[in-house]
Amino acid sequence: MRQIIRPPSRLEGVITPPGDKSLSHRAVIFNALAYGSARITNYAPGEDCASTVRCLQALGVPIERDGPTTLTVHGRGGVLEEPADVLNAGNSGTTMRLLAGVLAGQPFLSLLTGDRSLRSRPMDRIIAPLREMGAEIWGRGSDRFAPLAIRGGRLRGITYTLPIASAQVKSAILLAGLFAHGETVVVEPAPSRDHTERLFQVMGVSVVRDGLTVRLMPGPLTARDISVPGDISSAAFWLVAGVCHPQARITLRGVGVNPTRTGILDALRQMGAHLEVINPREEGGEPVADITASSSTLEAVEVKGEMVPRIIDEIPVLAVAACYAHGTTVIRDAQELRVKESDRIATTVRELRRLGADIEELPDGMRIRGPVRLRGAVCRTYGDHRLAMALGIAGLLAEGETAIQGAECARVSYPSFWEHMALLTGAQRRG
Repeated sequence: MRQIIRPPSRLEGVITPPGDKSLSHRAVIFNALAYGSARITNYAPGEDCASTVRCLQALGVPIERDGPTTLTVHGRGGVLEEPADVLNAGNSGTTMRLLAGVLAGQPFLSLLTGDRSLRSRPMDRIIAPLREMGAEIWGRGSDRFAPLAIRGGRLRGITYTLPIASAQVKSAILLAGLFAHGETVVVEPAPSRDHTERLFQVMGVSVVRDGLTVRLMPGPLTARDISVPGDISSAAFWLVAGVCHPQARITLRGVGVNPTRTGILDALRQMGAHLEVINPREEGGEPVADITASSSTLEAVEVKGEMVPRIIDEIPVLAVAACYAHGTTVIRDAQELRVKESDRIATTVRELRRLGADIEELPDGMRIRGPVRLRGAVCRTYGDHRLAMALGIAGLLAEGETAIQGAECARVSYPSFWEHMALLTGAQRRG
C-alpha cells in the first residue's frame, strides 16, 4: 500500500486511540491463566494482539469475540493444553516472550515461531533466565533466535538481574514465577513499564516493588473484567502532529497515562509543548486521562538514561518533533531500538534524511538539529509499523507531497491510523 500525504492547512478534531497494545496482551494472557471468566473491552485491534489470541486458543483457552474490540476469556486455572501445531506469534515480540514464560511452566512440548522480522530479534535474553528456573528451552542460532522449542515443567523461583531494562523479559520471568516453587525476584537496571505488576495485584497475586526490585510469590489468578485504556504509544503520533503543525488542536480521549509510559509527555513538555491533561481517572488499576495538544514553539531536548525505557516506542516520532525544535536534540542510551521490527535508529535516520532532516546516527541513538522545514519525498517503512506512522506525521508537516511505501504495516498496532489522519485533516469530511 502506497499512502500519499499532503500537508493540511489545519489539524483539528477528537480521536479515541486504539486500546493499549501492551496491556491488551497481558489482559488476555492473565485471564487465560485465571480461574473464572472475564470480559475485555477496548482490546487492541491490531495484528500483534490477534496473534496472542490465536496462540492462546491453540493452547485450549476458550476465547469468544463479542465484537471487533471485545473478548470473553474463559480461564483455564493455570492449566493449558499441549498445542497440536507450531504456535505462530506473527510480528509480535510481546506474544513470543510472554508466552515463553507461560509455557516454561506447562508440562508439555511447544514450539514458538514468528515472521522473518521476529525470527531475527534476540530471544537469548529470555532463554537464559527460564533455563535457570528449570525449563528446557532451545532456540535457533546457538539459542539466540526463534523458533523456540520449550518443554516446561517444575520450576524454581530465582533472583535475576536484567542486563537491560525490558518489560517483556521481566514479564516472562514473572509469568514463569506463577508456576515456580518459592519467590521469584527480578532486579531492573532502570524502571520499565509496570502493567504486569499492576495486573497481578488486581487479579490477586502478591507482587511487591521496592525500588528497582520486583518480588512475586506464586498464587492463583482470579479473572477480572478489564477495560483497556487507549494506547499512549498510538496517541503519541497525534500529540507530535498537534504541537508541530502551525494550526492544530487535537484531543485524545481515554489515554493510558501510566507513569512508566509517559516519557513522551515529559519530553514534549521539556520542549515547550502545549499539552493539557484533563479528566484524570483510574480504570482497571491503570491511570487514564484525556490529552489535548496544540500548536507550539519547541526547543531541543536531551533524552537518555532512565527516560529511555519510558519513551522507547515513541522515539521515531519524537525525532520528527525534533526536526521542528530550535537547537540540537540528542537521544542516547537507546540501542534497544536496533533490535525492534527494524533497526529503528538506522531506518528513522535514513528516512527522515530523505525528507530533508538534519539528522545524524549515533551508536545508541541520534542527533537532530532544528528547526528545518521537511520536504515531501518517497519513503520506505521496512515493514515497521511505528516508522510508518512517524513518517505519516512527518508527511503532514512537510512541504509538498509525501509518498509512504508499505504503509499497510500500521495495522500491526493501529489499523485505523490512516482513517484517523483523514478525519483530523478534514479529508474525510470533504468526502
